[in-house]
Amino acid sequence: MGKYCYRFISLQTLAPNSLPNNSPNPTAWAKPLQIGSLTLHSRVLQSPLSGVTDLVFRRLVRRYAPQAMLYTEMVSATEIHHLRTLPQVMEIDPQENPISIQLFDCRPDFMAEAAQKAVAQGAQSVDINMGCPVNKITKKGGGSSLLRQPEVAEAIVKTVVGAVDVPVTVKTRLGWDDQEINIVQFAQRLQDAGAQMLTLHGRTRAQGYNGQARWQWITKVKQALSIPVIANGDIFSVEAAIACLEQTGADGVMCSRGSLGYPYLVGEIEHFFKTGEKRRAPTVAEKLTCAQEHLQMLWEYKGQRGLFQARKHLAWYCKDFPGAAALREQLFQINSVQEGKDLLDKAINSLQFN
Repeated sequence: MGKYCYRFISLQTLAPNSLPNNSPNPTAWAKPLQIGSLTLHSRVLQSPLSGVTDLVFRRLVRRYAPQAMLYTEMVSATEIHHLRTLPQVMEIDPQENPISIQLFDCRPDFMAEAAQKAVAQGAQSVDINMGCPVNKITKKGGGSSLLRQPEVAEAIVKTVVGAVDVPVTVKTRLGWDDQEINIVQFAQRLQDAGAQMLTLHGRTRAQGYNGQARWQWITKVKQALSIPVIANGDIFSVEAAIACLEQTGADGVMCSRGSLGYPYLVGEIEHFFKTGEKRRAPTVAEKLTCAQEHLQMLWEYKGQRGLFQARKHLAWYCKDFPGAAALREQLFQINSVQEGKDLLDKAINSLQFN
């Protein structure tokens, strides 16, 4: 484990308030979810996000979501194979459990080797990325390009399942584009190969993150499979999570972009699923205080690289309040932790004064 120090602000109790009377009874959503040999006590998952879901970000999400499944950033099996020491992206704190490491590649043997190293690091499951739409990943045969190579995808799952004794799961998309939506048959092959859970993003590779997620395809996949199916795409609120589960019948939801600058989201949904009550949303001042802490933690964990990475995180925290756009622009250019803290302090004081 690397040398780092965390300074947490105390967690405030967020007073619950009830959703409208017509909200569904979340009793079924409070039940544990079985993923092979692993029992999850939350049906809300934090998506793996490249350049985002590092140990620092996961610590913040975990604070508000004590039982949700967390994921590392996507890890290259090729990189793990060639490096003598494991990359920092694979670093896991035992207190993060339950946690999974997500891997990508197109070579079954490399994936199996990486999976074994992930488990040795403490991963409680191994997730295989078959949905990343980024060109530099798909050109090498990884990510969503595997939707066009079902035999390779099947071989990867079989090989990884045979290499580790933890559940192997897959995250993927509907298909390459609207002319190649093959997800039902693709998902069935993955299940037959030994995958023990499927997370489905309701968009094609061609869509990227544009347009609406097509949850109706998640419904079709859920009806075709016997393993758990997790719905992903456009989960930005408790209400969206409810609507998605009601429409799809999925076994849980995974939050992705909704968590950017808002590490509270997974916990808000988890809390509602368990209690039927909705937490009070954090104030803008509370969110900016969290942004300050995020900045400090990244600096302590990664040094100058953490400071540069913090710029985008700080910008994500800054929205929906007067002066947010100008503050974002300033935070994108910070060159020190103190500079960022001072800008955020000024914004917090201004909000409190007004």
